[in-house]
Order: sequence, then C-alpha cells, then structure tokens
Amino acid sequence: MPGFPDLGPATRRVTELLSGVTDDGLGDPTPCDYDVATLLDHLDGLALAFTLAARKSDDPGLDAPPAPSADHLADGWRDRIPARMAELAEAWRAPEAWTGTTKAGGVTLPAEVAGVVALDEVVLHGWDLARATGQPYDVDPEALAAVHAFVEEAARPEEAAGREGLFGPPIRLPEEAPLLDRVVALAGRSPSWPR
Repeated sequence: MPGFPDLGPATRRVTELLSGVTDDGLGDPTPCDYDVATLLDHLDGLALAFTLAARKSDDPGLDAPPAPSADHLADGWRDRIPARMAELAEAWRAPEAWTGTTKAGGVTLPAEVAGVVALDEVVLHGWDLARATGQPYDVDPEALAAVHAFVEEAARPEEAAGREGLFGPPIRLPEEAPLLDRVVALAGRSPSWPR
C-alpha cells in the first residue's frame, strides 16, 4: 500500500535463509537468546499472528503474548514457514490492514503500528537467523528505514518501560556505522555477535 512498507522483501529474505538451516544446527545459539529451533518456532508463530492481525481476526490466539519453544517447532516447518511468510506479506498489502486497531500478542494497538511491528520482527529475527547460521544478510532499504525509525523511537529514554519483552538495552553506534548495524544495536543486539 502506498505510504506503508511492503513486508514482501523481508519475508522472502527470511524464507531464503531457511535453506541454510541444518537439522543438526537447530540447537545452536542466536543473538536473541533463543536457540535456532526456538527462533524458527517464533518466526512461524509471529507470521501467523501478524497475518491474523492484518485481517483484524478475533482469534483467541491473539490474546496472549507468544511463548516460543524448540519443543513446539512442528514437523513440516521448512514448508510451513515460507507459506506463512508469504501470507504475512500478502495480508499487509491490503489497504484495510493498516487502518483502525488490531490485536497481536495480547496487545491492542493501531493497525499501522502493528504492521511496522510485524516488519520489525521479521527483519530483526531474520538478522538473528542469518548470524546464527553464518549466512549473509541484507535488507530492502525501505524496510530497513521503517524499522530504523521504529527502533529509534523505542530507544528513547521515555520509551524505556515499553521495551520490556521487545528489545534489550539499546547500544548506540556512530552515525557513520552501517544502518543495519545501527538498527540491530538499537534493538539491543551486538552487530559483531557472537563476539
């Protein structure tokens, strides 16, 4: 929709990363303190939840925050996650997805905020997955700009209470640092992870 970010490039990039996930690497650590399997379960669940949010669903699954777990990563994830990511991007292409209010993770919020939260989740957790699996990661410039604005706002001192459960303490990098590095740092991750 004009004026709102397209989630398609970010969701496609996450889908591409799945081919670099090995079965014996599912227990490996990630920058967001999940292991790879738990991160995949989170990506699976958030894709579904934010698709339902875009559609203004009253599904009771939207009434509580997610509780990702490696134990919940169901068989068939290699096919299911790409399908859900594609559905997520498509759902947020509908103009009505960005209007009114919606619910995700037990929180009612403006739909235009929910769409950016969904993009933020995909971009940041895509970076987490790329780092954990040793793959290169690039982000569509428009999506990265939208996520940067979102995490920069969340990193303001007066927003600190709202960061719980979303980000770690922000890390400030020089303005000349690459934008993706600044985004992940503002979200509380070290751009040089695992160091």
